[in-house]
Amino acid sequence: MSQAPLTVQPPLPLAVVRGKPLVELPADLYIPPDALEVILEAFEGPLDLLLYLIRRHKLDIVDLPVFDITRQYMDYIALMDHLQMELAGEYLVMAATLAEIKSRMLLPKPETEEGEEEDPRMVLIRQLQAYEVIKTAAEQMDTLPRVERDTWVAHAGRAANLVPRVVPPEVSLDELLDALRGVLSKAELFEQHQVEREALSTRERMSRIMSLLSADRFTPFVSLFEPREGRAGVVVTFLAVLELSKESLVEIQQVKPMSQIHVRARA
Repeated sequence: MSQAPLTVQPPLPLAVVRGKPLVELPADLYIPPDALEVILEAFEGPLDLLLYLIRRHKLDIVDLPVFDITRQYMDYIALMDHLQMELAGEYLVMAATLAEIKSRMLLPKPETEEGEEEDPRMVLIRQLQAYEVIKTAAEQMDTLPRVERDTWVAHAGRAANLVPRVVPPEVSLDELLDALRGVLSKAELFEQHQVEREALSTRERMSRIMSLLSADRFTPFVSLFEPREGRAGVVVTFLAVLELSKESLVEIQQVKPMSQIHVRARA
């Protein structure tokens, strides 16, 4: 069996220039030294930069190491100057303040009558502590939901000619049988032991029920029965109602489940 030749995937283009794929870089391609722009994190001021350096290196604000923080601060200032970023005057003032604190800590402290001289770092430490409290509160407030950023107010108008429509529940066979049991219990009170020929017709009872019903109003289901007719009359009336419903001549409804059943003629 001859082995199928291996397919070599063509190299992917580096870019598409004027609709044509560029696979190799041109030999005369010139990249200027300032083509790569480095975007550093923006700070709101020198205190923000100092707080960033303290948090980054996990330093203690109360026992601020002036030597380390001054070196890191000056390195950052030099980096900003190298990247040709515009430096505000307050950054340079803070650099001079750090240099002054560093020099005062290196010089011997003069003895005074009132006692030891106050730590030259305390003024800067108080400013950093106050700024940290404000910055932390601002960060916590920024996490709260904001209207038009995290939530939006919804407006919905109401239709002028809105008419509520209540859809009545369907009448089940079990509910019809429950109503029939109630009528039968009343019919048993009027039972008579007489031997006579009972002429009961379902069709005749259907005609009589239709004469009692109207398409404009509902008639209670139990009012269609005559308990005096006994069990046979009740059964014939019930069969007549079922036959009318089967032939879509009447409509059986109730307002809510387990409520009274009503019947009316279909329009």
